[in-house]
Amino acid sequence: MSRAIAAVQTPGRRRRSEGKRAAILEAAEALFLAEGYERASVDAIAGRAQVSKRTVYDHFGDKGTVFLRVIERAHNAVVDTIRSAIDEELAQGRDLREALTAFGQRVVTQAFPSSDYVTFRRLTSQRWAIPQLDEATRDRPERMLEARFAALVAEGEIRAADPGLAARHFTALTISLALETLDVRGDAEAGEPEILAIVADGVDVFLRAYR
Repeated sequence: MSRAIAAVQTPGRRRRSEGKRAAILEAAEALFLAEGYERASVDAIAGRAQVSKRTVYDHFGDKGTVFLRVIERAHNAVVDTIRSAIDEELAQGRDLREALTAFGQRVVTQAFPSSDYVTFRRLTSQRWAIPQLDEATRDRPERMLEARFAALVAEGEIRAADPGLAARHFTALTISLALETLDVRGDAEAGEPEILAIVADGVDVFLRAYR
């Protein structure tokens, strides 16, 4: 086969390869959620994805890497949601109380209920000795929020010697407390008005400390 013909076929092969990779990740996610990391086998992942076991190994190397790519995919989707919330809700020039409240409530109502967040949380909370994301990847949302809080300090919107600590305090008073309430009470008991009120109250407490 000539190089010219091979070059023409390369995009098609690339699409097929990407399709197989996506199918493997979809199959692996379903099995990891249903059976856990230890019980989900590469054979089962290959069978569900309708590819050969060799294809799974060619794309990912081993089951641990498949698992990491699954949780990375879910984590990246959550990060994108939070990045959009930071960019759009914590925009420069917006009233700070309104901005912080809108940001916290958006994260609680959009990021938490998303299938990506649920998947990420369920997979990373398994009790088995499972592969973990590296700290730099795992902490991306916190670092993004810290950067925006540093900008708020520079703009004179808040007073904080340590913007990272201020961001963690904000998260603890709003988003983390709302998540804790959801975990303890359950979706059926903790209604959205209550969760939104937790965020708004947390913003009030935060601003009394940092303004």
